[in-house]
Amino acid sequence: MDTARYVVAVLVVTWLPPALVWWLVVHPFVDFWRRIGPRPTLWFLGTLTTAAIVGLTLVRGRLVGPDLGTHPPVLALALVLFIASAAIARVRRRQLTMRILAGVPELSGDPSESQLLDQGLYAHIRHPRYVEIALGTLAWAAFSNFGGAWVVGLMTIPAIHLIVILEERELVDRFGDEYRAYARRVPRYVPRRR
Repeated sequence: MDTARYVVAVLVVTWLPPALVWWLVVHPFVDFWRRIGPRPTLWFLGTLTTAAIVGLTLVRGRLVGPDLGTHPPVLALALVLFIASAAIARVRRRQLTMRILAGVPELSGDPSESQLLDQGLYAHIRHPRYVEIALGTLAWAAFSNFGGAWVVGLMTIPAIHLIVILEERELVDRFGDEYRAYARRVPRYVPRRR
C-alpha cells in the first residue's frame, strides 16, 4: 500500500503541473498555434511536456513532500472523490473525444472541425472535464496523502479556473453569440437545481 501511495504521489506532482501548463500555453496564444497547425503544435508541446515530466521526475523526492500516513477517513474521502470523478468521466466520454481533448478542433481554427458541445452532460455544466480533473486530482492526493500531492491537488483548482476563463474567451471567439447564450443558460461547474 505504501508503494502504491508513493507512486500515485509521484504521478500527481510530475504529470499534472505540465498538463495544466499545456493549456495555459495554448489558450492565450491560440492564434499563434493555429498558424503553426495542429500536428506541429501537438508535437512541440508534447515534447516540452514530456521533458517537463522527466525533469520533475528527477526531483520527485523534493516534490512529493512528507508522507502524512494512511488514515481511513482520508481513504474514504479519496474513494468518494474518485467515484464522483469516474462517474463524470463515464458520461463525459460520450461527447468529448480524444481528438477534442487534444485540442485539434481548437488548434485547426477550421469551423467545420468545431461544434459547440451543449447536449448530454454539457447541458447541465459547461466544463465537466475540468470538474472531473479537479475531483480526480483531489482523490489521488487523498489516496497518496503526501504533502506535495495535496499542494498540487489544491493548486489545481485555481489553475483550472484560470484555464476555463482563457478557454471561454477562445470559445466566444470561435462560437460567438451561440456560446454566450449557452453560457447564460448553463453554469460552469455545478448544475442548477431544477
